[in-house]
Amino acid sequence: MKAVFRNWAGNQAITPAEVRVPSSAREVADAVRDAAARGTRVRMTGTGHSFTGVALTDGVLLRPHALTGVLSAGEGRVKVAAGTPLRVLNEELDRRGLALANMGDITEQTVAGAIQTGTHGTGRDVGGLADQVTELEMVLADGSITTVSEGDLFDAARVGLGALGVLTAVTFRVEPSFLLRSARTPMPFSRILASLDEVVAADEHLDFFWLPHTDTCLVKRNNRSPGPAAPPGALRRWLDEVFLENTLFGALCAVGARFPAAVPRLNGVSAGALSASEHTDTAYKVFTSVRDVRFLEMEYAVPRERLGQALRELRDLIDLSDWRITFPVEVRVTPPSDAWLSTAYGRESAYIACHVYRRAPNPAYFEAAEQIMARLDGRPHWGKLHTRDAAYLSGVYPRFGDFVALRDSLDPGRVFSNDYLDQVLG
Repeated sequence: MKAVFRNWAGNQAITPAEVRVPSSAREVADAVRDAAARGTRVRMTGTGHSFTGVALTDGVLLRPHALTGVLSAGEGRVKVAAGTPLRVLNEELDRRGLALANMGDITEQTVAGAIQTGTHGTGRDVGGLADQVTELEMVLADGSITTVSEGDLFDAARVGLGALGVLTAVTFRVEPSFLLRSARTPMPFSRILASLDEVVAADEHLDFFWLPHTDTCLVKRNNRSPGPAAPPGALRRWLDEVFLENTLFGALCAVGARFPAAVPRLNGVSAGALSASEHTDTAYKVFTSVRDVRFLEMEYAVPRERLGQALRELRDLIDLSDWRITFPVEVRVTPPSDAWLSTAYGRESAYIACHVYRRAPNPAYFEAAEQIMARLDGRPHWGKLHTRDAAYLSGVYPRFGDFVALRDSLDPGRVFSNDYLDQVLG
């Protein structure tokens, strides 16, 4: 059976030798043993929300659709099958009166795909999804099934890139459902840069978007609230999430792709349409967003203390170029992580994400921005576009050598390898 796998952005595609849809850890183990016996490689895909080739394989491609659902819950822990979409997990947790403490804004990803690539969200005190994992069930290269909750394999495999094994179940630490008060405010970029430390420290969850060619940011501040809930009305939700952030924005991107000289004025229109708003709602509904306009993205984590320098250099880069960038630059923060290949490993981190409209790619913009981030010891998001290799990455990850050594021990035959892993791990 052959089928083409294509990611959400449309920039990665593969035709594997075989596709399987396992429904249990045992069936995953059978697929891994079969692939190893034939000398072929095997990878489990998610839903294709990575921009890199991290999930691709020309061998046996495992699809996650039958590995879904909550497997057990109790004592502040919830175990879910690895192919469960985050959207489904959020709904199931909410039905049980539970919630994750923090998450990213895309809910279509599978739980395994999200943690394996280091999906992080934003949080002053609470880290990304991998930092909320308490146990992993995984299939190793020899076809054995193991469960880990501590030690080197646990710390390495939480953001494991699929290089150490195929995840089949993930246990998360959860807490009682809570409300978030969301406040959105337009703010001058220059003012943010002048008071960056105060801006970053003031809120539990900070996220801001700078519109290139303008001095305007949209600042999103999310903080826990005792209630009562005051969700946006149906009209306001449609206006913000559907019309302004997707329909109108998508139309402006399409016009900008056809008439690049108009982009600064179009961004000015977008800046002028921003307005202050507040609402209080169930946490996962505040954390997550609708993203219908397709784009390409590069994101780097830099040491938190270098965020201001990175943003100033990026602003100067765009101002001095003749590029016309329609998509905003997004900034988020997280505390240190102890997962070996987490982009926040061992340091307070700030994330700078550069996007371009899918129909107007700009490799030169990404390349120049990447050079800035690399000078500042930046770590690229594993699921987003970058050109870094093992030689560079070994210098910015203290446990990189330990990860590679563990991989050599567990998968000497490179059953789980692919071209992307050859690049980033060597």
